[in-house]
Amino acid sequence: MSGNTSQLQVGGKTVDMAIKEGSVGPAVIDIAKLYAQTGMFTYDPGFTSTASCESQITYIDGDKGVLLYRGFPIEQLAEHGDFLETCYLLLEGELPTAAQKADFDYRITRHTMVHEQMARFFQGFRRDAHPMAVMVGSIGAMSAFYHDSTDISDPHQRMIASMRMIAKVPTLAAMAFKYTVGQPFVYPLNSLDYTSNFLRMCFAVPAEEYKVNPVLSRALDRIFILHADHEQNASTSTVRLAGSSGANPFACIAAGTACLWGPAHGGANEAALKMLEEIGSVDNIPKYIAKAKDKNDPFRLMGFGHRVYKNYDPRAKIMQKTTHEVLNELGIKDDPLLDVAVELERIALSDEYFIEKKLYPNIDFYSGITLKAMGFPTSMFTVLFAVARTVGWIAQWKEMIEDPSQKIGRPRQLYTGSPQRDYTPIGRR
Repeated sequence: MSGNTSQLQVGGKTVDMAIKEGSVGPAVIDIAKLYAQTGMFTYDPGFTSTASCESQITYIDGDKGVLLYRGFPIEQLAEHGDFLETCYLLLEGELPTAAQKADFDYRITRHTMVHEQMARFFQGFRRDAHPMAVMVGSIGAMSAFYHDSTDISDPHQRMIASMRMIAKVPTLAAMAFKYTVGQPFVYPLNSLDYTSNFLRMCFAVPAEEYKVNPVLSRALDRIFILHADHEQNASTSTVRLAGSSGANPFACIAAGTACLWGPAHGGANEAALKMLEEIGSVDNIPKYIAKAKDKNDPFRLMGFGHRVYKNYDPRAKIMQKTTHEVLNELGIKDDPLLDVAVELERIALSDEYFIEKKLYPNIDFYSGITLKAMGFPTSMFTVLFAVARTVGWIAQWKEMIEDPSQKIGRPRQLYTGSPQRDYTPIGRR
């Protein structure tokens, strides 16, 4: 490696490859022409050493526990801003002025209603359908209801589609929740802020007045900020891959939602809560810690460690504080799940096994407890993740569409099947 190029020796041939520098973070070796020059591909399962795109949206330093949205630390955005401000930042690249913020909030608020025919569309689902199944179907169906904003070559239509999804996905999520619990849909209310409106659509009933608790609204708003984007994760990569084919934006976000449904991705906080419930009490923790350390035992501690963060997840620090604020507000002092969580956290931060393997509590460890305390069933946890991540998906999709160098995604493979062989008629097999 020398200067701004690196060299690769392949079969006696030397290949020069450019080195590209980012604004922060490690440099990358440009292997785009490797196959043309050598006749070989790289092999990288999970793409853990491959940059699939160039992006200006989110930066993560997993070793230092850093998460930046457009250069701003997640801690500052969660502490001082609100979710719609974060949405504007992710979409536009800068924090809004007061006038820009007011205009953006106004436009999102007045796009929150969905087409009335969507209510009849929902009736096609079984009453016990998983809310995420409903979300995948209803977000994809938006392209049928709002086909006047599916032309990805038109910047105005891209903007309208983006606004519609940020505004309407929470309404669809609340409808999915109401549908599964057998309650009537609650229409959005323009006088409420984004997160308060969502809580009201989820928990209000026609029979009585509903007043939004500002502590819970602020906590959920913070959860949305923390989940808004996270670089090239599985669901974001799915959105970009779907978008690279020219698919309409609603289809792309539906694809991302489907990917998010996986327990290793968006379902991790649900899995963490189920683990706490399985442990049951503080007295059982030593037994489960021993099981976690036993390589031959299938039990795994959920909510600890992270694919990217090799240090303490910066979102987990904010989430820990938020969890206690919610529990204190609701008067939950002796929650056995919280007792188990606090003791597990103490062990993870002091036990040599956890420290050596860097199994620190992550955001999923705390968010599941918080959402449960707010009244959300575990089946809704991933739905809330999708509500928050929609803006990140849209920002990434928009960036990809506007990138002149983008091309359809087409990973290669290392083929290990049978070489070419001849067909044998069925009577001779």
